[in-house]
Amino acid sequence: MSTRVLVADDSSTMRKIILRSLQAVGVPTAVEAADGAEAVSLFKPGEFDLVLTDWNMPNKNGLEVIQEIRKMDANVKIIMVTTEAEKSRVLEAIQAGVSDYLVKPFTADTLREKLEKHGC
Repeated sequence: MSTRVLVADDSSTMRKIILRSLQAVGVPTAVEAADGAEAVSLFKPGEFDLVLTDWNMPNKNGLEVIQEIRKMDANVKIIMVTTEAEKSRVLEAIQAGVSDYLVKPFTADTLREKLEKHGC
């Protein structure tokens, strides 16, 4: 069974990078959301094993995405994709229920480690 992933990032370039990294670690496809509101509307409990969300997005930011998805599904793995500058805000994300975070730029190997750590 392949891991079902939702990727939320307002940058189409960043989504492509994340999708390529996922393919490199054996996740052939992912559902893409261009902003936080779309991510929340696409999310259905039980349909995804993992959510990768950017922090800064229009309509809903990553923190709001985490909070809303957590209300629907307490167990799905959520990884915040963030820049080094936002690392200080990781505590907020942890309190909101994030499982882990990836600091941009990241490699496919770093992504693989996070997926393995969370059983995805």
